[in-house]
Amino acid sequence: MEPPRKPLPTRVDETPDLPASYETALLAGLLALGVRLDADERAAIDGHARLLLVWTQAINLTAIREPGVVALGHVVDSLAALGLLRDRGVERFVDIGSGGGYPALPLAAALPAARALLVEPISKKTAFLRTVIEAVGLQGNVEAAAVRAETLAADRRHRGRWPAVTARAVAGLADLVELAFPLLRSGGILVAWKRGDLAEELAGARRAVDGLGGGRLEVVPVEVPGLAEHQLVVVTREGRVPAAYPRDPGLRKRRPWRPPGC
Repeated sequence: MEPPRKPLPTRVDETPDLPASYETALLAGLLALGVRLDADERAAIDGHARLLLVWTQAINLTAIREPGVVALGHVVDSLAALGLLRDRGVERFVDIGSGGGYPALPLAAALPAARALLVEPISKKTAFLRTVIEAVGLQGNVEAAAVRAETLAADRRHRGRWPAVTARAVAGLADLVELAFPLLRSGGILVAWKRGDLAEELAGARRAVDGLGGGRLEVVPVEVPGLAEHQLVVVTREGRVPAAYPRDPGLRKRRPWRPPGC
């Protein structure tokens, strides 16, 4: 009979220190981005990484288990959007499919965010996010909700209210447009983390944008060594989103936003 598993840590000081490989990769990535973090921002970001590395041994939060790769592949990649959010004056955002907390928690710490809502329907992942928020001192400004984006978009407290929606490694770009646009206020932006050849995704996303009232698409390369082909797709909502959107997942699957001729 296996011994009972020890409770997962709920405080940063209950986790191992991060190794030098994490520090080296993080500092190199921040330098490439031109990002400076103060002591509190860095403590929150590092504390999140420490808890992630321990919790992911019991809960599948990330396939990345090496601290140096977490620093570059998760933290630096997340902070690639920091400059464009600051340039647009974004202080509040919704993160869709937050999972292990990237990109939302590093962005919330580094902006710093006046309010960030992390949307994660899987309860065990939401429990992790809430633990981190409390452990690193982001409570009050950052919240994790065990709800689907479709449900949130039907809530008039959220529909059409947010200046930004973020999404990383969640869904295809057209689906993200459909989920994000109902949450965004006019002029608000969806920031989606993507990589590789985006031609097909962009074509479908263009059709989704047109069907949801119109807007603009922009692709911003992430120019950081080690993050080759990483790109941020910024989609600006400009028109009126029809009340019927977003559709439920089954209907989106049956009737995807295919470009003409597909």
